Parts: sequence; structure tokens; C-alpha cells
Amino acid sequence: MSEYIEHRIKGKAERFFKGFFKVLIGGIIVIALILLFGYITMRLWNWLMPEIFGLGEISYWHALGILILAKILFGGFGDHKSKRSKRRSKHRCRPRNNKAFKSDFSNWKYYDRFWEDKGEKAFEEYVKQKQSEDESE
Repeated sequence: MSEYIEHRIKGKAERFFKGFFKVLIGGIIVIALILLFGYITMRLWNWLMPEIFGLGEISYWHALGILILAKILFGGFGDHKSKRSKRRSKHRCRPRNNKAFKSDFSNWKYYDRFWEDKGEKAFEEYVKQKQSEDESE
């Protein structure tokens, strides 16, 4: 019994530390990417903007501030929907019975020919029929 308890505690501790290190490494990667994007923004600004628009050069911290401002104003940096909600939204528009859905549109290939042959006449007859029904009511 003590081996079982020791095994359970050891498994929980391992999962905790694995999760902790994943979060720690993920945080370090995010910070490194932010720093890298700031540096790239600074280099691009200082390379392009003074020549094209006559603007002054900026420091690294100004570039980081521009990135943060762009994030606030325009959103960006990826889609914030979870994979689960994407899956649900795809299924929401899908009909439940695919055969019935496909058969509804199987006769559309004849639509143009029908309209050329009988369309206007049939429509005019339908309108007259509806008008006479409305007048009789």
C-alpha cells in the first residue's frame, strides 16, 4: 500500500514540475520573442522611415512601445479563438442529413433552361393567380 501511495505522490509531483517547467519555458520564449520583435521593429524603422518619410531614428524602447501601441489599436498577433470553439463553429453550419441537403440542389442545373423556356410566362401566371386570390379575400 505504501508503494502505491508513493507512486501516486511521485506521479503528481512529476506532473506538477513538468507543467511548471512548460509554463516557465513558455514564458521565457514569449519574452524572448517580444524582445526580438522590438529589435526587428527598431531596425526596420531606422532603415526605412528616415529615408522614405524623413522621420527620425528611434530607440529600442520606442520600437517596443510602437509594437504595444499597434497591439492595442489593431489587435493582431494571431487568432484568439480556441481550437474547440473553431470545431464547434464548423459543425454549426453543417446540415445534419447530408443526402437531403445535396438533393435539394441537384436540380439547379435545369434552372436556366426552365427560366428561358417557361420562366416569365409561369411567373406572370403565378402573379395573376396570387392577385386574384388577394382580391377574393
